[in-house]
Amino acid sequence: MESLDTIRGAIVSKRKALRLRQEDLAGLAHVSLPTIKAFEQGRMAELGFSRVVRILAALGLVLKLQQANRGRPTLEDLKNEAGDD
Repeated sequence: MESLDTIRGAIVSKRKALRLRQEDLAGLAHVSLPTIKAFEQGRMAELGFSRVVRILAALGLVLKLQQANRGRPTLEDLKNEAGDD
């Protein structure tokens, strides 16, 4: 399972890659600017699922659910992870 810190890092990286300001992301995601700032700075322990989904959608990202694999990954798993579908 991805941690909130991992999701936070992906959001910040994608926002910067898209050259969006925090203000831009707040507007696109319909989330307040103070919320975006606090989340990106790690000052929010919980953000809420609907806000996370709106932020991800504004950046063109989605959460992906998959069966947890308790063993070593298969070659197919590694290819899928690398995007070699």
